[in-house]
Amino acid sequence: MRRSALLWRATCRGCLVAAATLVVVPGVRAQGSGDGFLFRRPGGSIRVWTGYDRAIANSPIFRFVTDTFTLTKSSFGAFAVGADVAVRVAPRAELVFGAGWAGSKAGSEYRHWAESTSTGNVPINQTTSLERVPLTVNFKWYLASPGESVGRFAWVPTRLAPFVGAGGGLMWYRFQQKGDFVNFADSSIVNDALASEAWTGSLDAFAGADLALGPRYVLTARAQYTWARSHLGADFVGPNAVDLSGLSLTVGVGVRFCP
Repeated sequence: MRRSALLWRATCRGCLVAAATLVVVPGVRAQGSGDGFLFRRPGGSIRVWTGYDRAIANSPIFRFVTDTFTLTKSSFGAFAVGADVAVRVAPRAELVFGAGWAGSKAGSEYRHWAESTSTGNVPINQTTSLERVPLTVNFKWYLASPGESVGRFAWVPTRLAPFVGAGGGLMWYRFQQKGDFVNFADSSIVNDALASEAWTGSLDAFAGADLALGPRYVLTARAQYTWARSHLGADFVGPNAVDLSGLSLTVGVGVRFCP
């Protein structure tokens, strides 16, 4: 009987200690994370992203290479990566400073020409690549509040926060072809490397949504259209406009920070 009483008391004490731990530990953790968020509204976020950029490729140089070589517009679709820093300028607005890279490389051959050899016709091969590096400043507007202040201290993120935005910046590009080409003056085959690169202006429009993964982390999905055009270098003859526009679909992970 005495042993049962002692066991009951020990059990009750253990339950009280466990209950106190459950109360105190979350409070300590909340305070620790609250130093970044629960006690202050985030001042912005840092995000890294990746996705697919479909080049519009709607200019004479792209029509020429897709007619002449075994390329299509989809040959210039590119894997894209980048990062951006968002700074809150209003409860539902941010300025987003971003940088990215998109690059494609595709092998091809002439559609209607081949090199005649003693063993038969041999394809005339080359490689075509397109790289784009945008540096942008965009205005991002949340359609609903990205989070709410609870009392004077706590800030709780909205689970799903859709947004739209627009802006622009500068874009560096390089369009390059390497391999064998037909010299139409005498029908000879020459090995050459043709390249054009330059900086130009760009404009952006986008829409997407942030999915909160907690008070600090956020998952972002975004669709963006970028408009940009530039000139071709002297290596390429004919019309010198090059279309650098593209439609990108990206997914990123961000970390909110306090000022």
